[in-house]
Amino acid sequence: MNSHNPRGFSDYEPRPTFRPERSERRDLPAPSRTVSSDLLFRGGHEIGIEHHGAMYRLKITRQGKLILNK
Repeated sequence: MNSHNPRGFSDYEPRPTFRPERSERRDLPAPSRTVSSDLLFRGGHEIGIEHHGAMYRLKITRQGKLILNK
């Protein structure tokens, strides 16, 4: 007899993930200032950032996330 459940893991309940609030996170210092991505990108999807003579590209992905490339 096959005990496989064809509907998958119907009685599986994922454990809640603990994610501390920003103010509780101790691994990163608080930023000295915050700039809105709307202000940075001004309706575009990519900006250039010059840092110590090197050019970096900050892009908004199709999923709305940010990615930084050298």
